[in-house]
Amino acid sequence: MPYRRLPNTDQARIRALKAVVAKADTHNLYDLAVSLKTLTEARNFLMRFEAAQSYYVQCFERQSQAGRKHQANVKMARLYISHFIQVLNLAVIRSEVRAAHKSYYGLPTDSSNVPDLSTEAALVEWGRKIIDGETKRTSQGGIPIYNPTIAKVRVHYDIFTDSYDRQKNLQALTARSLDSLSTMRTTADELILDIWNQVEKKFEDVSPNEKRLELCRDYGLIYYYRTGEKRIEKVNE
Repeated sequence: MPYRRLPNTDQARIRALKAVVAKADTHNLYDLAVSLKTLTEARNFLMRFEAAQSYYVQCFERQSQAGRKHQANVKMARLYISHFIQVLNLAVIRSEVRAAHKSYYGLPTDSSNVPDLSTEAALVEWGRKIIDGETKRTSQGGIPIYNPTIAKVRVHYDIFTDSYDRQKNLQALTARSLDSLSTMRTTADELILDIWNQVEKKFEDVSPNEKRLELCRDYGLIYYYRTGEKRIEKVNE
């Protein structure tokens, strides 16, 4: 016997609900295999569920599109911050900058290693530290670092932090829209299960079996044959 399987994606859930609503739109309500109460629930819920699913897709697409631009900003910020720190270390080695002044930037005075800049949070932190540190050092008469200048670093840092904040906001919107959609899935599954049970109950005495399955499929029910099962059924017909 073929077996039915409830939808496991949002699009499949929407198709299942649309199938029974479409059936009601083309047939006499009193001839339907689904109660009027259930049909009304399905119609109302479908509108809300489809809107929630559409909003989530929009949020995700906006986040993805902005994310591609954001990654380019991340790359440039990391490049300039890392390069500035390397040039600063070289200036210390050449005695152009006092080693003790590296503390202005939050950098160790006894090491020339570049901090770990692999995360965006680290870029936010270290970008701010070197901008503040360079401002403090030069305000005390220190020679500015060139190639890159701190002004150039600041430009790319500001672009990065703007897109960083924007990306976090978009991620929050996407997460909230997904949470809202997720809370509706249980209701969708319960409603579809109720509809499918009513349909199968309506046609349980119809024979042959394929005719019964076709009547059920007309309401959106999905049936699957086990391996070799359909071929065996045809041989037995």
